[in-house]
Amino acid sequence: MRPEVTELLQRNSDHVRQFQSRFDDIQDVQLPEAVTVCCSDSRVLQDQMWGNDEPGRLFTCSNIGNRVVQRSDSGDVVSGDVLYPVVHTQTEVIVVVGHTGCGAITATYERLTNGGSEPAGISHCLDLLTSDLEPGVELLPAGLSRSAAVNRLVEYNVDRQIERLEASDDVPSAVTLVGVVYDFQDVYPGRRGEVHVINVDGETAVDELRDAHPEIDSRIERLWEY
Repeated sequence: MRPEVTELLQRNSDHVRQFQSRFDDIQDVQLPEAVTVCCSDSRVLQDQMWGNDEPGRLFTCSNIGNRVVQRSDSGDVVSGDVLYPVVHTQTEVIVVVGHTGCGAITATYERLTNGGSEPAGISHCLDLLTSDLEPGVELLPAGLSRSAAVNRLVEYNVDRQIERLEASDDVPSAVTLVGVVYDFQDVYPGRRGEVHVINVDGETAVDELRDAHPEIDSRIERLWEY
């Protein structure tokens, strides 16, 4: 067996020792507090970023570009993996988690500005991002570096995913929608690994968000308000 797999199994043994009793109350039911939609990136520690070590607390979804939609015969719809906890486990919080230096956003930006091709599976995912990000590319300030442009589009993409959730009849109005960016590249003020809130229920203005949510005002930050 490859050593990478052997190491994974060894780490699982550590997990077993720590978590043996933590499934007692949730073996037959789950009532997660929130569903998080993260980007599939090895640098994004999807549960650890929240300090979560409790099974059943978070319902975590991931895909490249932290998308909330999937393509169906009836058009683009909110993805079933996002909707499942809302419909079936009484979850009333959805958190869309973008991150600095996102590869999916970078690939989409390159596609929109320089063209290029990807394998079919990746291209399908980028298709779902391209229509959302194209207006954002047009709005970018002149003279930005590639990385600065990408990190602004990370915010823009999170906003568009929140917008998709707001527009869906499948997402009850009582569900709170939060957009955040996870920073490990020293892009935002603060420490590596901090989560920065950029959108709550469609509101993106920093001053408005800080006034409305003073208990988290130090965690509300944006790179741009377009």
